[in-house]
Amino acid sequence: MMDSEVSVLLHCAAWKGLLKSQVQVELSDRYNRQTDPTLERQIEEVWTQRVSKEPWLFNGSKFRLHSFCLASPSATTSSCASPEHQPSMNSAPFSLVSAIQKKQDMDINCPKRTKGQFCPSCPVQNALDNSNTPVNQEESGENADWDLVPALTLKMGLTCYKDYLGTNWSCRAAELRQQGGTEFEDPLALLAQPLGVGAILCTADGQVVLIRRSQKVAEAVGLLDIPGGHPEPKVVCERLGQVVNEDQIRIDMMERRAVVSELFSSICAEIRDEVNVPLTSLREPLLLGVALNHTSAGRPSAEFYVSCSLTSDEVRKLYWKGGPEANESTDIVFLSREEVLQLDRNSHLWSELCPSAKGAVQLYQTVKLDAEHSQWSAHNSAAI
Repeated sequence: MMDSEVSVLLHCAAWKGLLKSQVQVELSDRYNRQTDPTLERQIEEVWTQRVSKEPWLFNGSKFRLHSFCLASPSATTSSCASPEHQPSMNSAPFSLVSAIQKKQDMDINCPKRTKGQFCPSCPVQNALDNSNTPVNQEESGENADWDLVPALTLKMGLTCYKDYLGTNWSCRAAELRQQGGTEFEDPLALLAQPLGVGAILCTADGQVVLIRRSQKVAEAVGLLDIPGGHPEPKVVCERLGQVVNEDQIRIDMMERRAVVSELFSSICAEIRDEVNVPLTSLREPLLLGVALNHTSAGRPSAEFYVSCSLTSDEVRKLYWKGGPEANESTDIVFLSREEVLQLDRNSHLWSELCPSAKGAVQLYQTVKLDAEHSQWSAHNSAAI
């Protein structure tokens, strides 16, 4: 299913979703956004204007997705890539480039670990086919040793919400992409590319939860969305016993395992805060893959499947009681699992979905969790 607003960067269909133990991160300042004096002034101007109109906006540190390495299910091979498509995504230091684009041509390149420079010479093992399809995993292999070879490695740096609004959401995003390609051989070098999270939240009676975004959010006002947000670097620091301000956070303050834990626990925290479902009612998240939002220059979002032990009626009652982030939405909507699996561009509801919800739906349809598999963690009552 093609949609100009969203595409799938990678999916985890071969594993029926990935557990926290199957994912690792590589952190480095090399994966941060490149800076430019003129651009930094423009970012400050954009932020000042936005805050004057929307004083509730808050600038926080975020993780920047630079690239990823994906193992085969047999854990014998892997491919590394970074998102690359026209609306904007591809990154630099030493990693591969691959991804989906929609109407544009696509290249998959491989970087060398030399002086942190991008190298477009080496082909990736798992190339995309000619259609608009995601980076795929081989269909064979079931019992990989995840302790030795993680299924997925995410390569990440740091960015912030202010930079996101001033680059990915800038009217100059296409120009910044061109400048990045010229100056850094990386079209995404000057873009923030913060990694978001979202969840297909499924109730005990087989209903998927959607919420309608309020008028006081920065993006996709009034559209239907899934619960979601961002993993927070500050939370990682605090869990490691470090009390710091947002603008003081550095890569060397964090541990990789703590970052993976935050990636998975943050989506549960977002469900709790936005839908008012207690953490004890959520089962451990399964990572479905990463989708790209082309309305914000290809901003990446990790999409999860989260099973809930409550029924849709119980969730509805909790939602209307209001949670910590109740102001971010105005209504709750339920679709059956079967309806979500059948959603496409011809569905009347599709135009009401914001890009993040569309990406999550596409990943859910791609991974194709069956009812039995979606309850794999029924014996685990708490998510975090």
